[in-house]
Amino acid sequence: MSDHALPIRSICVYCGSQPGRDAAFLAAGRTLGKSIADNHLRLVYGGGTKGIMGAVASGVLAGGGRVTGIIPQFLMDMEATRHSLGQLSELIVTPDMHERKHKMFERADAFVALPGGIGTLEEIVEVMTWAQLGRHRKPMVFANINGFWDPMLKLIRHMSETGFIHTAHLVQPLVIDEAEEIVPALLDHWSSDVDRAGESEIIARL
Repeated sequence: MSDHALPIRSICVYCGSQPGRDAAFLAAGRTLGKSIADNHLRLVYGGGTKGIMGAVASGVLAGGGRVTGIIPQFLMDMEATRHSLGQLSELIVTPDMHERKHKMFERADAFVALPGGIGTLEEIVEVMTWAQLGRHRKPMVFANINGFWDPMLKLIRHMSETGFIHTAHLVQPLVIDEAEEIVPALLDHWSSDVDRAGESEIIARL
């Protein structure tokens, strides 16, 4: 079997460590987590047990799924409770943010950005930047719950229209409005369009 035919195994989810002001955000996190578990995939995420991060992780764990949390030491008490961290399938504590992001990328076959703040934005933009530079072809999703990412999507279109995204064909994130549609869309995308040949060499160069 070729790498192209391999099914998706893990999904990295970027999202807020706060719940946000719209109850739909937490609900979307739980729904996505349940969907990940139902499809026998592994969640890779930033290790937080509060806010939307906690909702996604609890959704996976409640469904009997597997969760890998990757968190820097200095954020353990800010974004998580140590008791809840003990419930994760796997916990990786890193010395800094750079190592955290690298390990999250390494262990993920796809990326999803749920609503979140500056950290969430920075993480998905970095992965998009690597895609633009041809460093990976893993699928990326903006989970546009209640139009949360509309301003960001408008900015990306503006950048492209004004001539600053010259390799737009490499930066084509999926935009999905409903949390329950994310995993099916990724599975379909992976089976039809993603070629992972040489991915290990790409990771080594990052």
